[in-house]
Amino acid sequence: MTQKVAVLGTGKIGEALLSGMIRAGWAPAHLLVTARRPERAEELRSRYGVTPVTNPEAAKSADTLILTVKPQDMGTLLDELAPHVPADRLVISGAAGIPTSFFEARLAVGTPVVRVMTNTPALVDEAMSVISAGTHATADHLAHTEEIFGAVGKTLRVPESQQDACTALSGSGPAYFFYLVEAMTDAGILLGLPRDKAHDLIVQSAIGAAVMLRDSGEHPVKLRENVTSPAGTTINAIRELENHGVRAALIAALEAARDRSRELASGNN
Repeated sequence: MTQKVAVLGTGKIGEALLSGMIRAGWAPAHLLVTARRPERAEELRSRYGVTPVTNPEAAKSADTLILTVKPQDMGTLLDELAPHVPADRLVISGAAGIPTSFFEARLAVGTPVVRVMTNTPALVDEAMSVISAGTHATADHLAHTEEIFGAVGKTLRVPESQQDACTALSGSGPAYFFYLVEAMTDAGILLGLPRDKAHDLIVQSAIGAAVMLRDSGEHPVKLRENVTSPAGTTINAIRELENHGVRAALIAALEAARDRSRELASGNN
């Protein structure tokens, strides 16, 4: 935690990572930030005590560079950084769909690159961050990346070939649950409940179900069966979900998200 880390393009996820690192014990004096707008950089300085710098200054002085700009802006950022990044800098990318080879081709030969797909629960320290090594990244680089992203949730190492699937499942995953809660809330209103009460019922049910999945060690089928009585209310609901092809729709949706991640990797924005 004595190394200098720079977060480049500090938006919502970048700020969540920054605040999580500070809570985990990183000294603000060792954290640098860049932002497109000067007022945003000053806001981060005031809020966290970190040091705003330019992108080239970050490249020259930080030991680790975390690139959190949007995928479509990554090429421009790398053009700006490339003349200033020594080959011993660790570069961590948080951009969906962009492979480590994209960075390695634009930076000094031998630059270690680690690809990370995190998700928005980083804002509440419950992220799932999936980590893959580039050609020159070592076990130490991966461990350092895990230390950083572990500040905002859990981490998992996977081969880079699995990143598109992880993006579909986890990177986009929170949106699927929000969508489900939205639909269930509408159903609650249709059944005669006020919106706020329907929302509270569904959210707490979701939290309880997630904790059971995490802590019980039981397969989700077993947990579902425990709620499903013969000829009861739950089995009638499950029958309708199956009749409407919800399972097949979910599989198709995840395949579509994976395919879009591959398109981003090929440069099709």
